[in-house]
Amino acid sequence: MNLDDFAAAMANICSHSLVAPGRPLVWTIIANPKAGGFTIGSRWKRHYAALKTYMEKAAVNPLREDAGPSRAALDADPGRGSLGRLGLVPTTGPGTAGKIVKALLDDAVSAHGGKQSPFNLILTAGGDGTSLEALTALYAAPAALRANFGVLRLPMGTGNDGADGRELESVLGRLIYPSNIEYARAVRLTTATPRKGPFLAFNILSVGLDAFVTHMTNKMKGKLPGDSYKLWVDIASLLYDRIYRVGPMDVSAYDEAGRQVESFDERVLLLAVGATGHRSYGSNKRILPDDRNVCVVEQMSLFRKVALKGLFTTGEHIHKPESKLFNAHRVEFRGENPILAQMDGETVLLKPEDFPAAIELTELAIPVLK
Repeated sequence: MNLDDFAAAMANICSHSLVAPGRPLVWTIIANPKAGGFTIGSRWKRHYAALKTYMEKAAVNPLREDAGPSRAALDADPGRGSLGRLGLVPTTGPGTAGKIVKALLDDAVSAHGGKQSPFNLILTAGGDGTSLEALTALYAAPAALRANFGVLRLPMGTGNDGADGRELESVLGRLIYPSNIEYARAVRLTTATPRKGPFLAFNILSVGLDAFVTHMTNKMKGKLPGDSYKLWVDIASLLYDRIYRVGPMDVSAYDEAGRQVESFDERVLLLAVGATGHRSYGSNKRILPDDRNVCVVEQMSLFRKVALKGLFTTGEHIHKPESKLFNAHRVEFRGENPILAQMDGETVLLKPEDFPAAIELTELAIPVLK
């Protein structure tokens, strides 16, 4: 993989983009060079083939004289300047993506209000962690500033559950064909402990068994070969009950108008809330396979866990009696035992003093290129 080749191809496509016609366009590509889409040879080969195809398609559009890389990308280039001139910033560790978006927001403040305020296109090229950092920083900005931004999440990670498409071909067309900005919700976790949270996710926020799988995958990342998430799904079926006691959980769910839609007190194995339905995690595990955005799975025997765990890949788990799916805007829950929560691949341990806790949808806040 050559990051310069990726940056050059993306810059070529962006310079012929039809995004935000009539306004100056500045782009910033936030790329994690350690993401699977760059480091796994077969994936990079497929991605680069898609880039070459879309460079040819983009050439049909006129070259935009009003488009170029952002000042933040130029300033962030730590090397010879070639990546910055192409609008790409490689991440060097946790926090990089958030810092770049904050720099873009600072630049937008100085330009805000002018007749030709530029439109800022943010392209994340990494895994869920990269997009989580970038979107969290953008979410914190005032709405008037966010109106000058658009986000496109390229599927350059290993799982790509939070990207705007599972294959690069399905995403690049939004740059070279007419597109619109649609605002998306985040999912927010709040706790009873004032300094603990709030926590945001932009795909799925969940508590329980799957958060344990995420936690152990993160701990062992780089130490185990292959798909360590799949390995930990298998291990978690055996170990989870020995590490975390699955006790009763009091759950109440409400719609956007505040009307209660569900209420139960059961032993909950996992509770997952998506920004919408039709969402996956753990490299395309289809936990929310239809229009409903909440999935609750009750505790079950070890034999039953082993028998059913494969169904989450296909979404067939929703037909089993242990599963409960519904739509909700806010889900409140409390329990007597510690439990892990995960937010797009990042985890936090919730303790009894953190309850009651709530997972809720935010306002429409993230400008996504559609």
